[in-house]
Amino acid sequence: MDSLGPASSRPRLERAADLLTRVRRRVLRRRRPLAVLLVAAGVAASLHVLAPPPPASTTVRVAARDLPAGRVLTSADLVDVEVPPGVVPVGVVDSPEGRLLAAPLRSGEPVTDVRLVGPDLASSLLPGMVAVPVRLSDAGQAALLTVGDAVDLVASDPQAGTVRSLTEGAIVLAIPDARHAEDGALPGRLVVMGLSANDAHQVTEASVASYVTYTWRRG
Repeated sequence: MDSLGPASSRPRLERAADLLTRVRRRVLRRRRPLAVLLVAAGVAASLHVLAPPPPASTTVRVAARDLPAGRVLTSADLVDVEVPPGVVPVGVVDSPEGRLLAAPLRSGEPVTDVRLVGPDLASSLLPGMVAVPVRLSDAGQAALLTVGDAVDLVASDPQAGTVRSLTEGAIVLAIPDARHAEDGALPGRLVVMGLSANDAHQVTEASVASYVTYTWRRG
């Protein structure tokens, strides 16, 4: 049995040597394509490591189309866009759905706090001015106003035949849609105005006790 061991193992060694020789020859024949593949893999790995990270972005809600003042915003009115953090406007509102527009919005314009009816409207006013809801007695006259108009408010008493000045230079901040500004109990139309804090009390009082109208001021 021992005498057969070396003889029987010799063919196996020869076959293994032949196999290694064939593999070596194949590798040598394909050394250039393999080298190209290895170089390409190395370059790709280097580019992946050296490539800069994607730029940072922030999601901002913008108008999906031109929207009028007085509109209650819904999800259909808004779309999300990705913008660089450095161009996000101050006062942008993350979830403006259900809020009332104080001024028109152009398509693609971000929704900011000063575009919505609320206390932030007063942030755009001069010092000493406040935002006040004023009920104008004639809804038709209120419909003639646009956001940004400067008006003088006057109150009249039809029975007494008197007219008195209430305030000068009131700024129209918002004209809510009639569906959201009327309670059915009082006539006229509600308009949000910026006016002098000193005149706020008498304007509010007159809007429920007198006939309140306005005159336009020269721009």
